[in-house]
Amino acid sequence: MTLLILGGTADGRRLAETFYQRSVPIIYSVAGLVRVPDVHCEVVSGGFTQFGGLGRYIAQRQVTAILDVTHPYAQTMSAKAAAAAIESVIPYWRFNRPEWIQGDSENWRLFKSRSALFAALSDAKSVFITIGQVSQDEINQLAGNEGQKQFLRTAVSPQCELPDSMVWIKAIGPFVYEDELGLMTKYRIDALVSKNSGGSSTVQKLHVARDLNVNVYMLSRPAMTTADICFTNHAECVKFVLSASN
Repeated sequence: MTLLILGGTADGRRLAETFYQRSVPIIYSVAGLVRVPDVHCEVVSGGFTQFGGLGRYIAQRQVTAILDVTHPYAQTMSAKAAAAAIESVIPYWRFNRPEWIQGDSENWRLFKSRSALFAALSDAKSVFITIGQVSQDEINQLAGNEGQKQFLRTAVSPQCELPDSMVWIKAIGPFVYEDELGLMTKYRIDALVSKNSGGSSTVQKLHVARDLNVNVYMLSRPAMTTADICFTNHAECVKFVLSASN
């Protein structure tokens, strides 16, 4: 077996290290926009166009299975991976970490689309945006909210022009409670914009929002790409892959 792991997440790095320790031949792929991970295996950074596309790379490297451990909102990459697996007649497996669950004392508003979410922010005074890159149209919409301040946190600099009302905060998780509390208190945040990413790296902002009684504007997860098998925890994923590799 040669397993291609589509990573870029803490789960991906953890699984890659586990399989490396268990002598499973793996290749770890990341987009490379933020940083190249420190994992003990071959790493492909920057996508597969450089190799003529994912399908050609699978053939060149004799990949026998794909394990997709990308972000739950990485729809484009997941769709391409599933299609390439079908074309190459190899299995496509998906690791999908569980969603965060709203607690009884948390003020969440759920949205199925970004447009609906951004439209609902018009009454907020201080908005903390933690959903990755935002479009110029979304930024312009926020800029039109009179008297509102926005704080956009991303790992990579914004790809569009920011208005005077918006401050960019460069940061890479994991984030701890004390830092999130300090930031949200300093800027008097009354609206937190988040994806339901799941996991532990960025969950502390939700705990702070709960304790400060801040409204959370939560973007629901998109429909998951159909996979041959979908795992929701590390143990079952590791057990299956080790069995398949023997």
